[in-house]
Amino acid sequence: MLELALKGSKRYYGWIAFLLVVIGIGSTALIDQWMNGLKITGMSRDVSWGFYISQFTYLVGLAASGVMIVLPNYFHSYKTNKHMVIFGEFMAIAACIMCLLFIVVDIGQPTRMMNMIFHPTPNSILFWDMIVLNGYLFLNLLVGWTCLQADRQHLPHPKWLKPFIYTSIIWAFSIHTVTAFLYQGLPGRHYWLTAILAARFLASAFCSGPAILLLVMMLTEKFTTFKMAKNAVKTLVKIIAYAMCVNMFFFALEIFTSFYSNIPGHMHPIVYLFSHATPGLVTLMWVFIAFAAIAITLLVTPRFRNNYKLLPWTLGILIIATWIDKGLGLLIGGFNPTPFETVTTYWPTLKELMVSMMVYAVGALVVTVLFKIATEVKEEVGHSQTLPCGCSSEDTCECAPEAE
Repeated sequence: MLELALKGSKRYYGWIAFLLVVIGIGSTALIDQWMNGLKITGMSRDVSWGFYISQFTYLVGLAASGVMIVLPNYFHSYKTNKHMVIFGEFMAIAACIMCLLFIVVDIGQPTRMMNMIFHPTPNSILFWDMIVLNGYLFLNLLVGWTCLQADRQHLPHPKWLKPFIYTSIIWAFSIHTVTAFLYQGLPGRHYWLTAILAARFLASAFCSGPAILLLVMMLTEKFTTFKMAKNAVKTLVKIIAYAMCVNMFFFALEIFTSFYSNIPGHMHPIVYLFSHATPGLVTLMWVFIAFAAIAITLLVTPRFRNNYKLLPWTLGILIIATWIDKGLGLLIGGFNPTPFETVTTYWPTLKELMVSMMVYAVGALVVTVLFKIATEVKEEVGHSQTLPCGCSSEDTCECAPEAE
């Protein structure tokens, strides 16, 4: 099926060329990092994790997001979104690749990643993080590619694949749980030292991840013949709304516990982020609160939630809010104040951002190629034809009873 990615319009090839240029530009900064070390980043002795690890953390949530489409389809026989499942699995593949790349660029010399294989340390959470990420990548590659091939040949999905599908659904929860354990297992980092960090990670993943996936799917609709079933979109948006409410509820619990208990170690990181950090970071943290409130208001109000012209903006606001919280504030707040009650200011450097831009471009390239293959197959087998009611096919249409 890879040959399907080799044909396309001038716009398609132009987008591929643009991503390759971005990857090339970012590669220059990566080569500089390999030559001169991590001193080109904003990291230091006191802030040993930086923008790379924060983006890794956020993208693990994107990888886990596909389960919000796969789980209803296989566990609850919700077939309305069955033609969207492959896109969730392919998005998870791209997200896992980006996660692994961010780990590789963070460790400095890429050869160091072989230490985990040649010198395994099962007592280390990082070792298990490598296992769950690579395992989830393999599962989605196996399930997604096999199902798409079966669809193209007009064959039922192989029965031997079902155990792998169910395993991948459970595995999706493990990847973000283990990532949370990386943080909350570190004594002296009070902002991370909370029992509900894994729950916060999952809630954030299940709102931001599907939001990103839905936005990409909307772009896919615009440039291809594939159409999502309206009922499937409505269901997914409701899931996003519930997850975002739970995410902010957990954040409010952290605020209450920290300040009602009056424990300095728990209060200081929050106070630092919202009042004593650099002006840019303080502003961003308040933007996170404002955007989260706006996103929840728009999502819980049916009139706004079902407005498809407004929906992309709502999802964009939600993504920005969750990215500021988990993709930036979580890491910086965990390192400040330090265990010595000092503050070490951190902000990513230009070269750090260039390397990150390269990784994101690689992920965008993977998504583009995989989605191109999926949409071409969907068009071949007739799953891309939209009905007058807006549903993608007759077997998933739920509008007929209403019309009668």
